[in-house]
Order: sequence, then structure tokens, then C-alpha cells
Amino acid sequence: MSLKRTAVIYHPDYLKHDTGEHPERKERLVSIITHLRETGIMERLELIEPRFAELSEIEYIHTPEYVRKAKKYSELEIPLDLDTVLSKDSYSVALLAVGGAIAAVDTVLDRAGSSFALVRPPGHHAEPDRGMGFCIFNNAAIAARHAQKKGRKRVLIADWDVHHGNGTQEAFYSDPTVLYFSTHQYPHYPGTGWLDEVGTGEGEGYNINVPLPAGTEDAGFIAAFREILLPAALEFRPDIVIVSAGQDASAGDGLAQMRMSADGFAALASIVSSIAEKTCEGKVAAVLEGGYDLGLLARSVASVLEVFMGREPEKKEPDELGPKVRERLGQVKNVQSKYWHL
Repeated sequence: MSLKRTAVIYHPDYLKHDTGEHPERKERLVSIITHLRETGIMERLELIEPRFAELSEIEYIHTPEYVRKAKKYSELEIPLDLDTVLSKDSYSVALLAVGGAIAAVDTVLDRAGSSFALVRPPGHHAEPDRGMGFCIFNNAAIAARHAQKKGRKRVLIADWDVHHGNGTQEAFYSDPTVLYFSTHQYPHYPGTGWLDEVGTGEGEGYNINVPLPAGTEDAGFIAAFREILLPAALEFRPDIVIVSAGQDASAGDGLAQMRMSADGFAALASIVSSIAEKTCEGKVAAVLEGGYDLGLLARSVASVLEVFMGREPEKKEPDELGPKVRERLGQVKNVQSKYWHL
């Protein structure tokens, strides 16, 4: 295996976002970093320390009024909603999380290779004017705008978190320069992401939702990426690929009912990497979203990083798709074939 340059972006201050016994807790990152060190993977990675994002960068996506609210609520330790708790350090840590996503983009733009921002809090539920679903600022969406500020006109965001990225969808819903693709359990939190949500105005067709039934296994996700994302992305030809990489579709995660394995995430990473290789010199930047079983999360992140570094996923005969999954993929194709050659 020839080693491909891969960076991880991490800072111990991410642990200062104190959520107590909340599912989105500091132990998530501790488990990942510990696993990468114990397996020797960390030694093969370039470790990059992020900076704090500037307010002007946060406002690529979020309104000034909401940013002020997030800062004030953090100072007062008032939750943004029932799911999104804040401590005194949460606002500054959220700025550092955005900075981590920006660093992931800068790393792959400045020199060849891939990157993975191991950040918290996550981001893809954060809408322009509100935080929700454990998310304060939309790390991946801001990173996408940052890439465009640096001259990358077309951005693909592939979101394999088990929950629909309603915030990312809203940020780019009328924008033809960002192709947003999401696989997610449906119906499930936050209730958005049906297959007919395709974008509006000039952005119509640049929003691809694949709402999968509970119990979907590796084969269903892999088929969605191969049969829908791959042809659409090659037609779109992104200048950079950003992954909203939540590992909470893992079997046994606890916050959803999907059945993905670490090998399944490796297969998705391989498909995304192949898109980047064919369209933008392999430039793919992943940003951590969900994943709440500590062992499954750590192993799945490691499997993605191994693929980024050049390991080919294990070749095996794909499992048969269940009738519900096959029907859903067909429905998505019927909708999206109006916009892409699927």
C-alpha cells in the first residue's frame, strides 16, 4: 500500500465543551484519539492544530443576531434547545470547531491529500439563524464557503450522518454551486430530508436526499453512494469534496436504528475518494458529525482514515438489498433523473 498524505485536525480544547452525561460528550473525541494512538494509525497521520474562526467566517452562513445569541447563551449556560446544552466555554470551542473544518479545507487545498477534522460540537443541524440537535455553528457549511472564497467554485458535500443535515440543506437550498447529498434514516430526527426536497430556484436539483428505512445495512448505503452520488458528482465535477462524517448509522449506536459497520464506512470513504481523485486531484476534507457508541465511533473513524491513506477496502460480494431499500433508491432516482444522468 502506497501511503497517501492524510492529516487530522484536532485540539484538546474541544474537550472543554462541557455537556456532562449528554450523548455528545468529550469522551467521543477521547475514544477516537486513544484508538488512533493505540493502533499506531496516528503515527502515519499529520496532526494539525486549528485556529479559532473569525466572526466574519461564521457569518458566511449564520446571521449576526444568532451569533450574538450563541455567545450570550454560552456565557449564561442556557441551552439553545432541549438537545443543545451550552457551558461557559462552548462558544469559544464552537469557534475552534469551525476553525478545524476550515483547516481541513486549507490543508487539502494548499497541498495534495485528504484530511479529517476531529471536532466537536458537530454542525450539520445548525441553521443560519439557530442552533439545534447538538450543533452550534455549521462547521461543514462554513468550510464549503471558505473553499469558495479560496477559488474553489463548485463544492460537493456528502453527508453520511444518520440524521439529515437540515442546516446544511437550508444554507445551500437555492445555490447551484454546492451539491448537497445526504443519506439518513427516515423518518427520524429532525424530520426533514424527504426525497422531494431537491432545492429551489437556481439550486433546484442540487440537493439530493436519500431517506432510508430503519435497519438499512452497509449494502443500502453503498448502493446509494454508487448508484446516485457517484454519477451525479462526476457530472457536477466538484473542485473539492467535503464529507459530513457522522458515524451514528453504526449498528448498535443507540441514537438510531441503522446497521452500518466500520467496513461499510470504509466503502463509503472509498467512493468519495474516487470522486475526488477523478474531479479535484483527490482533495477531500471530512468533518466529524455524530457517532455516540464510543467503540464503534473510534473504529469507524479509523477505517475512514485508513482508506484516505490508501488502503483499499476489503472486496466482498455485496449483500442483497432489501425490497424497501431497493424501492426507496428507485424513488430517489426517479426524482433525481430529471437533473442528473443516473
